[in-house]
Amino acid sequence: MRRALVLGFLLAATPAAAEQLVSGISQDLIQITSNYTGSDIVVFGAIEGEANADNRGPRDVVVVVRGPDADITVRRRDQVAGVWINHDAAKLSGMPSYYYLASTRPLKSIAPPDALTHYTIGLQNLQPDAVHSHHDYEPFRQAALRHLLQDRLYTETPGGVEFLSDTLFRAHVPVPAGVTRGQYNVEVYLFRGGMVESAQSTPLFIDQTGLERRLYNFAHNQPFSYGLAAVVMAVIMGWISSLLFRRPT
Repeated sequence: MRRALVLGFLLAATPAAAEQLVSGISQDLIQITSNYTGSDIVVFGAIEGEANADNRGPRDVVVVVRGPDADITVRRRDQVAGVWINHDAAKLSGMPSYYYLASTRPLKSIAPPDALTHYTIGLQNLQPDAVHSHHDYEPFRQAALRHLLQDRLYTETPGGVEFLSDTLFRAHVPVPAGVTRGQYNVEVYLFRGGMVESAQSTPLFIDQTGLERRLYNFAHNQPFSYGLAAVVMAVIMGWISSLLFRRPT
């Protein structure tokens, strides 16, 4: 909601004579099945309006895909009496479960740090809405970023936005198998001379389908029945296995 309000204010405040973005995505719904191993979507668009009207600097496009907010718990292991245990922890609330950024150039060449911070563009500008920790949470935030980068749920790709002509651009966005279901936001920013000239946001929905969807709904809507069914199934499978692999006397 906060991101939508910021983008809405930006669009309302953009002068009519300025360059405007028109963007879209190749598909707005991704259905996850049991054999889903990942896919790609294409973010494409065009820049309309005045071009090279003055010397405000080169045009740059930044594409950001944000997943649903999630609570991330980071634990730090310490050695106590020769044994490694989870000693400290921090819970970071409101961090995106998925974050992909593609840009025409490195971010530091596109805009100053304060502009990037204002729009939370870039991995280092991602901050939790709330923190539950008795210590400085920054080391835990950095550890979370490293872990999500390793799992390819957080990615920055300088040069990932390709200009097909003076006004047409595109970017390929990977959607790995481990993404969270829910609504994603595909944000496209047009920078000129270090300032945001125009922006546009498009929703992307990722959902389960088939048997996986029915099991998910069953587990969340009727957790007691789901747990009971899982126990009964485990007992039946164990009994069948004992019959199949029982040694003759």
